[in-house]
Amino acid sequence: MPPSPHIAAAPTTLPPPTVVVEVLLISADQDGLRFRATSAPLRDEHPDVVARSLAELPPGRLDGLLHSTSWRFVGRRLTVTYVALPDPRPGAPTTPIEPTPVLNSGDPLAPSPAEIRPVDVAVHACRHLAFLRQTDPTVAAAAGAGAPMIWRLINEFTPAVAGALAPNATPVLLPTG
Repeated sequence: MPPSPHIAAAPTTLPPPTVVVEVLLISADQDGLRFRATSAPLRDEHPDVVARSLAELPPGRLDGLLHSTSWRFVGRRLTVTYVALPDPRPGAPTTPIEPTPVLNSGDPLAPSPAEIRPVDVAVHACRHLAFLRQTDPTVAAAAGAGAPMIWRLINEFTPAVAGALAPNATPVLLPTG
């Protein structure tokens, strides 16, 4: 079978890719849901540790959430993305997030789109959180503990998963208002 036109065979002599941890910090204002991104190279720590540091959320914050949501490979760079909320610096410059159609390549054997913009990653993260709010008790607890404006706006996204569903998962049904 010929290889997919989107995936080129990689020579085995290339150095390993650079791995970057990216955190999308979510906030809300009178205009809607917003995000800003921060990142750092992965060195000798677990990606969760790097993401927690980038998110600047203090331990024990009941309304805080840090969740691994996606990854992407561009050039020689693997970016592991987390979403965090609420943004500890809500006055920082941000970009609006609005629901958009699901981004895909159109090729079922090469799922990576030709271009992935930062806002596309943020939209995917919000869809993922909208799903998890209904199915994951930890996310549901964080949603119920605070940041009501953020969670109300996340609920406007069509829930979507970033991986397989557990066969025996029990949904957690929450009021959306």
